[in-house]
Amino acid sequence: MQSNNEENANGGQTMNHAEEPLGRTYSQGPVLLRGKMIPSESTSERFLRNDSDTDWLHRDPWRVLRIQAEFVDGFGSLAELGPAVSIFGSARVEPNTKDYKAAVAMGAKIAERDIALITGGGPGIMEAANRGAAKAGGKSVGLGIELPHEQGLNKWINLGMTFRYFFVRKTMFMKYSSGVIVCPGGFGTLDETFEALTLVQTQKVAKMPIVLFDSAYWRGLFDWIDGPVRERGMISNIDPDLVTITDDIDEAVDVATSMVPRQTGAH
Repeated sequence: MQSNNEENANGGQTMNHAEEPLGRTYSQGPVLLRGKMIPSESTSERFLRNDSDTDWLHRDPWRVLRIQAEFVDGFGSLAELGPAVSIFGSARVEPNTKDYKAAVAMGAKIAERDIALITGGGPGIMEAANRGAAKAGGKSVGLGIELPHEQGLNKWINLGMTFRYFFVRKTMFMKYSSGVIVCPGGFGTLDETFEALTLVQTQKVAKMPIVLFDSAYWRGLFDWIDGPVRERGMISNIDPDLVTITDDIDEAVDVATSMVPRQTGAH
């Protein structure tokens, strides 16, 4: 008895039923194709064809693979990092300023608790925090981003990665951080801050302590949030309590590391 199924020479399977209303059926992996949708060449033929056209490098299917590769590299590099805290802040802060020195101190204090320190890997506040952690003998991590005006990762990092995509990088921050300290910064810092606040508020992540350092810098923003934003019902009454605003370096580190279990028996 002859089978109704035939192996197509192009690598798919053609269903040879006599009364198909849309013509013959072609199976290409999990995809079913009929009539005019059947390709003129198989997947294998396209793969092996010597094609000088490289436009496919800039199309979404290939971009998805690059995104996937970034997630794989990030997860693979950070999975065994251990407990960590992130410090966000401006790349424009100069050394020997008050903000820079505060970030150095916070990075050192986090490292002294045997907790890894994660930053965006750039200059300014990020460099300062990495510097403090590295000089204290800690794990100093930098997760950079590919930007036209950035100069690469700073020299105080002992584990660094550079990402193409902001959303992949932010996933790494949120997945591997047990707390966040936000120092003064601009749009990038605000973006990272509200990403963390949104994920905590919507319970997409477990409760995460978020500290805003330098009350004079942040108070106006949160007066507005606690005023017009809450008064018009845009947030609930408890949302402003998702953050701690402080000028005390020790308090900032204590709050940000509060979700990390303290080691017992350490000398």
